Amino acid sequence: MSDWFIALGVEHWKGPLAALLMPPLSLLLLALIGALLLRKRRRLGQALVLGALALLWAACAPGVGVTLINVLTRPPAALSAERIASLTGAPKTAILVLGAGRKLEAPEYRAVDLKPLTLERLRYGLWLARQTGLPVGYSGGLAYRSQPGPSEADAARLVAQRDFGVPLRWLEARSRDTNENARYSVAMLHADGITQVLLVTHGFHQQRALAAFERAIRQQGVALQVIPAPLGLQPPIDWELGDFMPGVEGLALTRLALHEWLGWLAGA
Repeated sequence: MSDWFIALGVEHWKGPLAALLMPPLSLLLLALIGALLLRKRRRLGQALVLGALALLWAACAPGVGVTLINVLTRPPAALSAERIASLTGAPKTAILVLGAGRKLEAPEYRAVDLKPLTLERLRYGLWLARQTGLPVGYSGGLAYRSQPGPSEADAARLVAQRDFGVPLRWLEARSRDTNENARYSVAMLHADGITQVLLVTHGFHQQRALAAFERAIRQQGVALQVIPAPLGLQPPIDWELGDFMPGVEGLALTRLALHEWLGWLAGA
């Protein structure tokens, strides 16, 4: 479906359309529709308002958010110590970190910087590099509707060298979404003789990222094995009282789960 957006020339609509489908906006609109129906169709209006409020409460509950991430995005297990050890010095193998956004300017550094999720991914990728001795690449350009300026890859190169003292071997700076991350990165790594890649991204993003890389590998007809290297995994919920209480964290988790699930369904 992502290719359809591009073919129709409306790829910039993906963000606004996603916002309409995601809570809280979608549920607030549902409640508004219910309120407008209260005079003419009282029961239907009441049902819509109460349903929207109940769903909004659930969407903001941390326990619901974690459960949705684990159920909808099906994150793979973290790499074990034994698996990491087995990859040490593996030939024709690379670590690839996928981007998640950049800050155009961080006043405290007076330079471009990475958003928190991106920094988490880069840190884990560089940690894996220290454990295995494998070279690291980064994939991320400018997302749709981003302000012009340095790419995510430029920011990652700066942060990796400045803050971690590790140079990045590969930089893919053209991609605008996960599909393009896969398309350009597969071509880049294959051209450099890489046959195996550790794909570093958050657990909730792995399902969609792996699907995109499998499509790119199939379309380009290359031999490249992709090993998921997830981070930020959420443990199962024990369901305490606080897990039912609405908050910003719960809403953020629910939005992540729905965003990744809808993106996976749409092939984006």
